[in-house]
Amino acid sequence: MKIIAIDPGYERVGIAILEKNNGKEVLLFSECFKTLATETAEERLHLIGIEISTLIKKYAPEALAIETLFFKTNAKTAMRVSEARGVMLYEAAKNNLDIKEFTPLQIKVAVTGYGKSDKSQVIMMVKKLITITEKIKYDDEYDAIATGLTYFACHRQ
Repeated sequence: MKIIAIDPGYERVGIAILEKNNGKEVLLFSECFKTLATETAEERLHLIGIEISTLIKKYAPEALAIETLFFKTNAKTAMRVSEARGVMLYEAAKNNLDIKEFTPLQIKVAVTGYGKSDKSQVIMMVKKLITITEKIKYDDEYDAIATGLTYFACHRQ
């Protein structure tokens, strides 16, 4: 089974394509897709939609695993990320993907076994759980991979 996993964002979107064959998870692709502050909100949302659509067409996943939003502050950022997340959900639904959402707590528990793990602990476990061949620069990419691993932990094939 192949999935697309997303750590939603507005400026940066973590995206991973994972596949599970014979009980083993394999990372096929990952990136941190970035939009620019010089682009309008509409342009940024459009570019995010194009990227998600392109990856769905290229890799033909069966499901989307996406992190739910959790914000302590900054309502403006929360609104923009919510809008971007809506675009991502739309693209998944348009392509008939099975959509599964996971909270940050669920992801931490699935990947590290502890719901209060910090970012470095999640990254360390992701590196132990799946082979990553390319250098990863942004945490968003690790978060997307962790979200994908959570999908497979919760939906055993």
